[in-house]
Amino acid sequence: MSSEKTFPDIDSNQHKRVYTKSNPGFLERLGETTGGSIVGVGLFFLSIYVLFTNEGRTIQTTSSLDEGLSQVVSLGPYFSLDLENNRLVHLSAQLQTLQPLHDPNYKVGVQAVKLRREVEMYQWVEYSESRDYQEDGETKTETTYTYNTEWKSQLINSRNFDEEIGHQNPSAMAVESVTVVAPEVRVGPFTLSKGLVEQISNFQTLSLRDFPVLNLDPFLSIDGDYFYHTQNPRRPEVGDVRVTFSFAGLSGENSHLGPPQTVSIIAMKRGEQLMPFKTESGDILEILYLEELSAEEVIAKEHQYNSMKTWGLRAAGWLLMFISLLLTTRIIHTLVDWVPILREIVSVDLKIFALCVSSSLSLLVIGVGWLFYRPLVAAALTALALVPVFLTRSQLPAKKNE
Repeated sequence: MSSEKTFPDIDSNQHKRVYTKSNPGFLERLGETTGGSIVGVGLFFLSIYVLFTNEGRTIQTTSSLDEGLSQVVSLGPYFSLDLENNRLVHLSAQLQTLQPLHDPNYKVGVQAVKLRREVEMYQWVEYSESRDYQEDGETKTETTYTYNTEWKSQLINSRNFDEEIGHQNPSAMAVESVTVVAPEVRVGPFTLSKGLVEQISNFQTLSLRDFPVLNLDPFLSIDGDYFYHTQNPRRPEVGDVRVTFSFAGLSGENSHLGPPQTVSIIAMKRGEQLMPFKTESGDILEILYLEELSAEEVIAKEHQYNSMKTWGLRAAGWLLMFISLLLTTRIIHTLVDWVPILREIVSVDLKIFALCVSSSLSLLVIGVGWLFYRPLVAAALTALALVPVFLTRSQLPAKKNE
């Protein structure tokens, strides 16, 4: 059985709702933990997949980067199209585009690779905070709903609010966000591929104070770096819209914004185009950095990124395994839930068990993954994985004596 009560506060933008539910019986709790155990088994196998495949990916990426470094040809300051096609090349130079990018609605233009228009609308936003407590043998959940007005780039559907009356948002924005990309981006005599252009994402806000804005629409106003679709930007109302612009990859004469962006690229030369290069190891090399770097420095940064990604996925795999073991063994906690002291002891022991087992199994899976590529490293990891087991066994006699 369950019931629900609403308690409005004096503030019209806040109210509380209390949801009452009878405490579940043993069979109901057992069914819930059984379902959690099934999910835990699925997460366990997912963690093994993540840990195992991550090691293969790491080795493949490392081999591809080393292969690329051994084959890359640095073009230097003087670019030549005479070099044979399908060769991996490295170059550093300034970005070039044929013409400025414009937004005719706001009379804004900039010589860059990308021009982004970001739109925000003043809307109602719902926040909720819940707490559970026991009363009269029942479990009660008290949820406090608070409503504030804020600038948001995403349209918020007020129909999903707990209390829509007095907190209604428009159903659509008057202006849409959009990113315009230059049709052709060049570095020296070469045209960049779509994949290289996508890596140019160093967006900077376009300052309207230093930018000449001409023929401004009379229904618009400017405050700071924003265009406001309201005459009172300091006192916005729900439904008002503001717009800001940002750019990425300066390319050409923008005296008030700075010099053209210098980039360093490693990619395959094919005629006048820079294309993706597929290594014998199976990876694709199509690298762009927004600074002047040598080929060795570019590859070193990629190795660093690969190492960070490897350890991040290892941590994610271990966490998945730890959570899966907690879910799988939670049914034991439910079985002894009727004895308070025993329940607390089992709860702590199960967490320690999940921590030790997930650490050992994660290292074992990593060792198996390395076994196909580095047998000596795999043997060392396997030995390290057995350390928690040996430590646990060594402490058992001491506990028995106590």
